Amino acid sequence: MAPVHDVVAWGESLDHLLECKTGQLVFEDFLRTEYSEENLLFWLACEDYKKAASETERAEAAKRIYAEFVEVDAPRQINIDCVTRGEISENIAQPGPNCFDRAQSLIYGLMENDCYPRFLKSEIYQALLEQQ
Repeated sequence: MAPVHDVVAWGESLDHLLECKTGQLVFEDFLRTEYSEENLLFWLACEDYKKAASETERAEAAKRIYAEFVEVDAPRQINIDCVTRGEISENIAQPGPNCFDRAQSLIYGLMENDCYPRFLKSEIYQALLEQQ
């Protein structure tokens, strides 16, 4: 179980929640109940993408992210506007380190303004707070 200061910190900001591995897992469980875990999974995939050691690694990761989250009818398609989706499609052949930044920022905003406030009110989070 997460230490008390972690669980309390998760309530302070989405960043605190995402900085903690346990927080990520609890948030993912919550999002799964809302059928929106693709948002967090995409955001985490983008964080890993930025750490790619080589262009080859980055290109492979970009294709994976694109196929899983971005292209129309992807298995975990994220909710982004067609302009952003189009930009990624154009850049996917030679993806730069910032290929997914705009989409990641949009998804972060969606989580912060929509999913995160509901998470804080959720039974999942409230139960963890009470256990402290």
